[in-house]
This record gives sequence, structure tokens and C-alpha cells, in this order.
Amino acid sequence: MTTDHEHSAAIEEAAAWLRSDNRDRIGRPIIPHLKQTFGLTAAEAIEAIREANLRHQRAA
Repeated sequence: MTTDHEHSAAIEEAAAWLRSDNRDRIGRPIIPHLKQTFGLTAAEAIEAIREANLRHQRAA
């Protein structure tokens, strides 16, 4: 069983990956990729995307 902290770390790791790579190079569909690569649920993958988008907007 995983803890909330582990889930949060996986979400943050996925968000950092999304922010660090060229967005044009990231394949689609992204949700299944995030689920498989980072062990996220669909809801957590969406949260990671949301976090990456928020940080991207703040940096602009």
C-alpha cells in the first residue's frame, strides 16, 4: 500500500517531467503514458498535467 506522500511525489515527478521536456515531443495520448511511466491513476495523471500547466503559465 502506498501513502499520500508517495502519490504526491509521483505526481510531482510526472509534472516535473512534463515541464522539463519539449511539449511538442511528448507523445499522445499522455494520460496512459503518465499512468504507465509514473504509476499514477487517471485522476493523478490529470493532476500532474494541471500542475505542470500552472507552473508553465507562472514562468511565462
